[in-house]
Amino acid sequence: MFFSFWGSLMIGGVVAYLSEKWDMTHHGVLQAIIIALGGVVVLFMVRVMFGLSFGSPGINAIIGAAGALILIPSEAIARKRRK
Repeated sequence: MFFSFWGSLMIGGVVAYLSEKWDMTHHGVLQAIIIALGGVVVLFMVRVMFGLSFGSPGINAIIGAAGALILIPSEAIARKRRK
């Protein structure tokens, strides 16, 4: 379980970096990684506490990171930066 947690965090960081690199979000790399890691931790805790899962820890990490990045309104942040 210890290695799956750290592996999930690594996958979440990679998802955040790639979403910024491919212009899917406009948070900034560091902010996107922090947001994605939060989503990964929440989904990992839900898996441990309640047994709810989408599959392997890697799939859960991808879904958690992408979900957190989508929930944060990236376009509002991008508009704020342009001003």
